[in-house]
Amino acid sequence: MYLTETHTQLRDMARAFAGDVIRPVAEELDREERFPHKLYLQMAELGLFGICVPEALGGPGFDTLAYALVMEELSRGYASVADQCGLIELISTLLVRHGTPEQQQALLPDVIAAKTLVAYCITEPEAGTDVSGIRTRAHRDGEGWVLSGGKIWIHNAPVADLAFVLARTDKTAGHRGMSIFMVDLHAEGVERGPKEHKMGQRASQVSALHFTDVRLPPESLLGPEGRGFHIMMSVLDKGRIGIAALAIGIAQAGLEAALNYAQQRKQFKQPIAGFQAVQWMLADMAKDIEAGRLLVHAAADKIDRGENATKACSMAKCFAGDAAVKCTQDAVQIFGGSGYIRGFEVERLYRDAKITQIYEGTNQIQRMIIARELLKNGALGWVLLW
Repeated sequence: MYLTETHTQLRDMARAFAGDVIRPVAEELDREERFPHKLYLQMAELGLFGICVPEALGGPGFDTLAYALVMEELSRGYASVADQCGLIELISTLLVRHGTPEQQQALLPDVIAAKTLVAYCITEPEAGTDVSGIRTRAHRDGEGWVLSGGKIWIHNAPVADLAFVLARTDKTAGHRGMSIFMVDLHAEGVERGPKEHKMGQRASQVSALHFTDVRLPPESLLGPEGRGFHIMMSVLDKGRIGIAALAIGIAQAGLEAALNYAQQRKQFKQPIAGFQAVQWMLADMAKDIEAGRLLVHAAADKIDRGENATKACSMAKCFAGDAAVKCTQDAVQIFGGSGYIRGFEVERLYRDAKITQIYEGTNQIQRMIIARELLKNGALGWVLLW
């Protein structure tokens, strides 16, 4: 097996925490749409945030495969909780790769300890998949900057302390005219929109953010001016690994629930697991989960070996998201009428799965990326699939 002892120990720890601590409160968190900050502080104490942050910068120093394993196990407990792990991983990766030593020292410890809550701000009303539509802008004012504009559907926005905001700093330069700013969300000129009420993953908080002439110090700029788009794009592969692993965790939880129910529920004087129609659904769920998991691990391995992982990450994210929706749909079907009732786990899992086909790039976009990467290599690109 390609997992090291460290991988299996970390996976087993995350699995135990998800089963013993997260899963028992998942339905309550979903019903109340409650942000479980105390839970995140517990996870931070176990080293489940900033998984790939080097030890020299205060992190555990694990690899991308370890991150994928943790995301899957946490998601088996509740995907909203895993989402926080993914968000912190993205932000800490931005700081590790592009922050100055001063920025890393000032921010990383509290970010990975879940003491500073963070947000990752790209999406706008006219800029979702098409990032070129961004209108949030920042202009120089003396040594610092002034930020104005707005973002929508931002994870953690209702509760975050610090936002990493992609803004336009040169309206004539296209993708080269964007920069990233670290914004104190308690500063004057920052306004949070009302919390959105989502279909699934309801314990993760989402809202809009509005910036009105927010004054920023010079050290708020992350990386070079004009490199914001490229910096944000540099973490998307890892982001897609995280969502793919999260989707597999949801699907796995759905399979486990359906398998258990099918062996207990009796119709025509026998467990419904004895019917071929049910067996085929369970078999399809199991094979799709295993295939998705292997795609995730292969993509993570490419990142860890320093290879171009874009195609592999898009394949993993696209396949896993589709598999999560199909597997949880079949789990609801196996439960029958019970699966359609609020309070049954599979009803929540079905709702939680849908967003995995949408965020970190829709699955339609992933298919475009896969095709583009194949066509870059001409005929060879097609041969390498086999």
